[in-house]
Amino acid sequence: MELQAPPRVFYRGNHRGRMPSIAVIGSGFGGLAEAIRLQARGFEVTVFEKRSSVGGRAYQLVRDGYTFDMGPSLITAPFIIERVFESAGRKMSDYLDLVPLDPFYRIYFHDGAFVDYNGNGDAMKAEMAKFDPKDAANYDRFFSDIKKIYDAIITEGLGSRPFLSWKSFLRFVPRAISLGGLTPVYDFVSKYFTHENNRFMFSFHPLFIGGSPFRAPSVYIMIPYLEKAGGVWFARGGMYSLVRAFETLFREIGGTIRTGAEVSEIIVTDGSATGVRVGETVHAFDALVSNGDVPWVYKNLIPEEHRRRWTDRAIDRLHLSMSCFLLYLGTRKQFPQLQHHTLILSKRYKELVRDIFDRKILAEDFSIYLHVPTRTDPTMAPPGGESMYLLIPVPHLGAGIDWAATAESFKDRILAFLETDFGMSGLRDSVEVCEMFTPEDFRTRLNAHEGNAFSIEPRLTQSAIFRPHNRSEDLKRFYLVGAGTHPGGGVPGVLLGAEATEQCILEDFGVDRMPETAGQGTAATLTHVR
Repeated sequence: MELQAPPRVFYRGNHRGRMPSIAVIGSGFGGLAEAIRLQARGFEVTVFEKRSSVGGRAYQLVRDGYTFDMGPSLITAPFIIERVFESAGRKMSDYLDLVPLDPFYRIYFHDGAFVDYNGNGDAMKAEMAKFDPKDAANYDRFFSDIKKIYDAIITEGLGSRPFLSWKSFLRFVPRAISLGGLTPVYDFVSKYFTHENNRFMFSFHPLFIGGSPFRAPSVYIMIPYLEKAGGVWFARGGMYSLVRAFETLFREIGGTIRTGAEVSEIIVTDGSATGVRVGETVHAFDALVSNGDVPWVYKNLIPEEHRRRWTDRAIDRLHLSMSCFLLYLGTRKQFPQLQHHTLILSKRYKELVRDIFDRKILAEDFSIYLHVPTRTDPTMAPPGGESMYLLIPVPHLGAGIDWAATAESFKDRILAFLETDFGMSGLRDSVEVCEMFTPEDFRTRLNAHEGNAFSIEPRLTQSAIFRPHNRSEDLKRFYLVGAGTHPGGGVPGVLLGAEATEQCILEDFGVDRMPETAGQGTAATLTHVR
């Protein structure tokens, strides 16, 4: 691989000839992408990570020959990932081996019927017609209409552009209304499809970013189009391969990473973020970027006297995403009824979602998402074995569920269901590795407020300008990246957010002009500090 020098910017300010220094707190996908972009621009970037390795929620578990991705498990829109590498003058293919998946998911309905969901229109229409031929006839019209939303968010760049003023937001509102983008996702889908199975197939995606399909606005309906247009992919070796690729690139271009370095305080001087406290040491920086859980960071790292917008009361009024109960299973046998991504659904859809988001109860029934990467990459388990990640959406800790007392019995219910009701014969006897991750672990291990899994719920009143901004409303020289800011969660979302946050930082450090093509490493000149 031929290494190229990253494009640089030149700063003529008050830093005595050196480039401004920036700390990035947290090393999830958003934090690493932001660190790469800023380091490639010429800033001196240091990443602080609480855990022993980078990755944040995209961590990896290796146990007894089994390898598990602990967080994000699929890739859509690889061109957005490619832009991170291009920002540093590199090619993604030199760092990452992506494998296309077909089907994208296998979806099992409560009666045992299943659909292999993919981007092939003719195949999908045939599957949909089994439930309702009229629904199949509306497939093309549905995708034609959601392409308009995709074009606004992705092609025209609204997802990678910060909403920092009411003027910018209000310019977008008439367009969003005309596209149906403010309608709840499930309601939008229901205009095209009648059968509940078909409605589920095209409305469940907000759950992947912590939102209720019955409340998340239809700006998120672009996800099925994102999948259809660009496919669903797997990084060979697991999603942690993408973390390693970002880490390698960041170090190559001169970035610094400090692991086992939990930030306990953000230092504020005259209304500006000026440093971080790690242990007993204060590290001074010219600006800070937080990739931590936004409610937790504001409430725990910044004294309230410095927060006029995001006070403790304002944070407590936020609607957080649901949490998840996760099982990581290493089995000595394989289960051919499972695809790389498999959804096993309860009979209830809307009412189960309401139990999780609104009633905040642990229901008797549950739906399960399974990630089985050994279906694509057998090296992630011993020969003949299976590496499985099971995700069950559950309420966050605001529900008051005692997971120390509940987790073991809940795990047993899930395994019994899979073995007895779903037909995974011999599952429990074949388990060699079984690790649990509960909402309490989200709180303690990942510093997630109330143990949320996806930060702030993507609902209309918490989208765009209503989300915490990419540039902090409370502190100068403090910026946000990750699922809790604009545009939201998911790997494409947090990478688009890194682009939006980069724009804010370049503006604040006096860029004469923005590059004409985002992510292409165009040099810009820093001339003054505003």
